[in-house]
Amino acid sequence: MEKSIIGNQEWCCFRGLKIPLIKARIDSGAKTSSIQSTNIKQFKKGKETWVSFDVNPIQDNLSIVVHCESEIIDVRIVKSSSGITDKRYVVKETITLGEHTFEIELTLANRDGMDFRMLLGREAMKDRFIVDPSKEYSVGQVTDQELENSYSHLLHEKSGLSIGLLATDRSLYSNKRLLEAGIARGHDMFFYNIQQCYMRLDTITPEVRYRGGSIIQDLDAIIPRIRPSMTFYGCALLRQFHSIGTYCLNSDTAITQSRDKLYSSQLFSGNNIQIPITGFAKSPLDTKDLISMVGGAPLVIKLLQSAQGKGVVSAETNKAAESVINAFKSLQANILVQEFIKEAGGKDLRCFVVNGKVVASIERTAPKGEFRSNIHMGGMAKKVKISQEERRLALKAAKILNLAVAGVDIIRSNKGPLLLEVNSSPGLEGIETATGKDIANEMIIAIEKKLKYNQR
Repeated sequence: MEKSIIGNQEWCCFRGLKIPLIKARIDSGAKTSSIQSTNIKQFKKGKETWVSFDVNPIQDNLSIVVHCESEIIDVRIVKSSSGITDKRYVVKETITLGEHTFEIELTLANRDGMDFRMLLGREAMKDRFIVDPSKEYSVGQVTDQELENSYSHLLHEKSGLSIGLLATDRSLYSNKRLLEAGIARGHDMFFYNIQQCYMRLDTITPEVRYRGGSIIQDLDAIIPRIRPSMTFYGCALLRQFHSIGTYCLNSDTAITQSRDKLYSSQLFSGNNIQIPITGFAKSPLDTKDLISMVGGAPLVIKLLQSAQGKGVVSAETNKAAESVINAFKSLQANILVQEFIKEAGGKDLRCFVVNGKVVASIERTAPKGEFRSNIHMGGMAKKVKISQEERRLALKAAKILNLAVAGVDIIRSNKGPLLLEVNSSPGLEGIETATGKDIANEMIIAIEKKLKYNQR
């Protein structure tokens, strides 16, 4: 039998599982094939033992879910490439790859954040294929339109809700996911670049216009994803949208408060929310007492407008702290000086709050040589279970700032959980990848609930 040549990744199909298209990583280093699965549950069907599971067949899209059932043929201990052992169910299903249709064994891999939704191992390739790692899609490419059409039956019918996404870069993971989630739930989704929006201020007919002069009207809701450098103008646009009757998922006031680290810290401390000891002063003459007031070095120095770890530095000694503080003050920069929580070990928690509920939580660990656990700087993130006290802290912080959507950062200390800060435009990639949860979908549901929209 002549063997076919396949590349390092290929499109395939599982008709029995009702998965018309799924991209597979071709991996001759793995013996058994696997498919990314969630909500895995064993059940009885007559005398046979079956398993039900959900598959997100499209990479980076948690909004499309295929519900599957298959008979269990085995349970195996599988060792992943990272060296972690895992007990997995094994099922047997018929796969179609190009012109070849045959049965393969599949392990159900509940590995959140797996890049490819499927992995084709060497047992499935044996006597059938030769792998050319320099090629891909040798048995046929699939267009975005073909992929969308193949799963159109899983999308809700159009609902009539019109939702705008106000951001800067449409291609960012968070923005793509929100557009996908809205479309999957049957809404009309529109992307508006903040920099290309402008306003007409008028008591009778106030307007928001978009590039070319088109009037943005009849939007039911707007989702703000405003980067820190665009806070002033983005919030001005939100006030304008509010004035013409558009619901804003996070208000301009809430975003402005969250971006002012001094003001938000004052709100938190005034509402009995524990935060690291924080100091703020104007004159360099007070530098030494300012350092002493927060417990001395090591300490953390933050610009008031810092974001994603930028504008945040640590000082190991009092002398180094004095130098950094005085340097910032000579530039007329507003800064906060904060105690360093050594026992946290470079770790913090990110709790994602949507509509008064913590929908996901991760623990972030700083890369070697860093004290900041921001994943944009190479830090690691993993799913974590938070305590009731930490949950209450996250919900209270979001409520004080009146944020419907918030990324609440908490650090574990010897004094208990301390609030670090609250992000009004939290990114989705790190937390969705680590937890496997469809947080974009939760945000769309929050809008539906606010507008009292009942999906058919």
